[in-house]
Amino acid sequence: MRERRTFWACFTGWALDAMDVQLYAVIMPTLIAVWGMSQAQAGTLGTAALLFSSVGGWLAGILADRFGRAAVLRLTIVWFALFTFLSGFTQSFDQLLFTRSMQGLGFGGEWAAGAVLMSEVIDKRIRGRAVGSVQSGWSVGYGTAVLLFTIVFSIAPPETAWRYLFFLGLLPAFFVLWIRRYVEEPEVFREMRATAPESPRLQFLEIFGPGLRRRTILASMLAAGGLGGNYVVLTWLATYLKTVRGLSVLGTGGYLGFNIIGSFLGYVISAHLSDWLGRRKTFVIMACAAAVTVAAYTLLPLGNTAVLLLGFPLGFFQSGIIAGMGATFAELFPTRVRATGQGFAYNTGRAVGSMVPALVGVLAAGLGLGTAMGLCAASSYVFVLIATAMLPETRGRELDAALEPHAEAALPSYAAPPVPTFGAK
Repeated sequence: MRERRTFWACFTGWALDAMDVQLYAVIMPTLIAVWGMSQAQAGTLGTAALLFSSVGGWLAGILADRFGRAAVLRLTIVWFALFTFLSGFTQSFDQLLFTRSMQGLGFGGEWAAGAVLMSEVIDKRIRGRAVGSVQSGWSVGYGTAVLLFTIVFSIAPPETAWRYLFFLGLLPAFFVLWIRRYVEEPEVFREMRATAPESPRLQFLEIFGPGLRRRTILASMLAAGGLGGNYVVLTWLATYLKTVRGLSVLGTGGYLGFNIIGSFLGYVISAHLSDWLGRRKTFVIMACAAAVTVAAYTLLPLGNTAVLLLGFPLGFFQSGIIAGMGATFAELFPTRVRATGQGFAYNTGRAVGSMVPALVGVLAAGLGLGTAMGLCAASSYVFVLIATAMLPETRGRELDAALEPHAEAALPSYAAPPVPTFGAK
């Protein structure tokens, strides 16, 4: 029961997080028209939230190691919901830049707390698929944002519809009441705090010590490559479909829906593959396929039907890379700094990766939006392959095994796990 409640709490929290973040992506073409923003300014708004989400992830990781994973999860959800709501009142680019940046703090923190919470509660045999399946909640949240966009923009003029969408972003805050009542701190965390109740003042620096420094750097590189390519599509796809392909609001929603279905299945199937094939093989397969797909989608002279159909594998592979990161990063760090290390690596990658959508906005002026998207996203996936080649395989590792900095060579043999039952002990 505890595993099931934790799973659905993290899944729903991540979905609501995605809904609030992706509201901006679907609103962006309207803001470009209504406010007369340039593509570079639009890219800056997207990048600002991602940059601040990196800071939020670092802070949330440190706080989660000190005060608890569930406690910090609740705080971050309320934070990003509040600032999404306040975005609906903005009157200028500078004001929206501020609220989007503040929203990013909660957005990044939610992943840092939720991912480590899931990793510590779920059995090691199904950790990869469980944590990866939680991340499929992003597609559900993105789909919800697109659905709300289609409904609201169909019944209200664009000049006010975008504000109504941001106001709806307050809804996730009410979900915290359920988390507060039903989600407990992981047992492994409580045991760690019982034996070491006082955290060292400079605990954060441990992830840069001789035993963990290499893991921290490589995990950050892996996240930077995977998220950089992912953010290009998440940030610019709606704008590409509307401005380059000339689709209507309903048409854009339909194309995005096909992409989102592929994304959802990419998270779930890749999560299962990470338990069956191993973390490293899955990263390699997904990165290679994602690079080829995004290049074909944006660089080849395809008709609208081909673009619609290719949207499915585009979403599948870009999300498939992300699915394995939560479990992999948790298996690289010991319990006392797991949230710190996991939050830093993922969110450092997010900070670096967040530069890529802004770069697309700058390059689009000379190359065209489609070409800029394809080149930037495909190039990002090269970093996934480099990091994967140098990271250890961690599938099947007991979380306390991460206490040994050089335990890679002693990892246990591993058999294919059974079908997951999140309520099982």
